[in-house]
Amino acid sequence: MIEWFTTAHVAVAVIAGLLAVALGLAGRAPNDLVLGSAALVEVLLIVQVVLAIVAPAFGNVPTGSGLEFWVYLISAVLLPPLAVLWALIERNRWSTVIVGVACLAIAVMVYRMSVIWFIQGQ
Repeated sequence: MIEWFTTAHVAVAVIAGLLAVALGLAGRAPNDLVLGSAALVEVLLIVQVVLAIVAPAFGNVPTGSGLEFWVYLISAVLLPPLAVLWALIERNRWSTVIVGVACLAIAVMVYRMSVIWFIQGQ
């Protein structure tokens, strides 16, 4: 992982999550803005997967459990497509909120992955 990219990823996920939750609570059905922001979070997760594969080859290894890190990452990668699928099947205000909650959960998961990668001791 790269610290600045992780920080940017958490910020984007929080913004996307708060936007979707606010729009959902305002009664809006999922729209291109909500689904596009979830797609952006997913793209950033795919970049994190690539970075997590490549980084150890350049000496940037996790300080914590690699298994725990990968479980978080794989779970996070699955959340946006499932939330968007739900939003496309059931187009109401609550599916917009679900997309927002998924983005907020990803922000927490990416932060936790950074703790596993950078802070934990062996």
